[in-house]
Amino acid sequence: MIIHTGNRTDIPAFYSKWFVNRLKEEFVLVRNPYNPRAVTRFWLKPDVVDLIAFCTKNPAPMLRCMDLLEPFGQYWFVTITPYGKDIEPNVPEKDCVMEDFKRLSCIVGVDSVGWRYDPIFIDEKHSVEWHLAEFERMAENLAGYTRVCVISFIDLYQTVQRNFPEAREVCFDDRMQLGKEFIRIAERNGMIIKPCAEGTELSRLGADCSGCMTQETFETALKKRLKVPGGTGTQRKGACSCILGSDIGAYDTCGHLCRYCYANTDFELVKNNMKRHNPMSPFLLGESMPDDIIHDAKQFSWIDRQQYLF
Repeated sequence: MIIHTGNRTDIPAFYSKWFVNRLKEEFVLVRNPYNPRAVTRFWLKPDVVDLIAFCTKNPAPMLRCMDLLEPFGQYWFVTITPYGKDIEPNVPEKDCVMEDFKRLSCIVGVDSVGWRYDPIFIDEKHSVEWHLAEFERMAENLAGYTRVCVISFIDLYQTVQRNFPEAREVCFDDRMQLGKEFIRIAERNGMIIKPCAEGTELSRLGADCSGCMTQETFETALKKRLKVPGGTGTQRKGACSCILGSDIGAYDTCGHLCRYCYANTDFELVKNNMKRHNPMSPFLLGESMPDDIIHDAKQFSWIDRQQYLF
């Protein structure tokens, strides 16, 4: 099976000590965000977990612990955008993150790491021309260390509108211009562009619109075929074919405090939640409660032992 760590928060950046403890104890408890009494126990053992997927803006804290991840397949998406502290207050300097991206790629392999340049928004300061110049600079820096760049345009979720009220949707003409040029720049640097949940409008320009965390993504990283169980699929029906379930993170816990973030509803709540974090707890946030109802996730290896891609 696939374990996700990054759809709700950034575990490598802020909770690496906790995650190391979970790997050592071989299990994690996850509270259902919509039914807090319901708790799922996931076993973190390589005989049932084929791959652990990460999404992070700062992989550096985990780089010293990579030996613990060696028994597992891995796929890392690292988000690196050129925005400043006014948009991404607590994200490290981007040139440092790019160097850590390269180190990570050398450890896990070029097929197990992808670059995310998202979300894209347009305003007076961050024009189409600005994005094109910054994207080209970064693509040239990361050339040879990944084959994939995922892009998306800002979605005005309710939480985004609250924390970033001046944000506006990117118009069709700007999306087409950016998509066309990004595809051209990426190709020149040995990458393909994969739009994230953006439909198929960029496919005619040469983008791969199938999804960014698909079965093919994970098979390429593992260099093995997977037999994904029926009913295992995307949480964004009709938007892509990504496999996004089994996430061990928690909402309102990411300390980057990016203004465009959909997973943080309130920045003060995030700060208070982070104070509740105990790196020794089986939960990322908080502790066990007397009325918790714990059930074990249905876990087994998806690897097809008879067929291999490579």
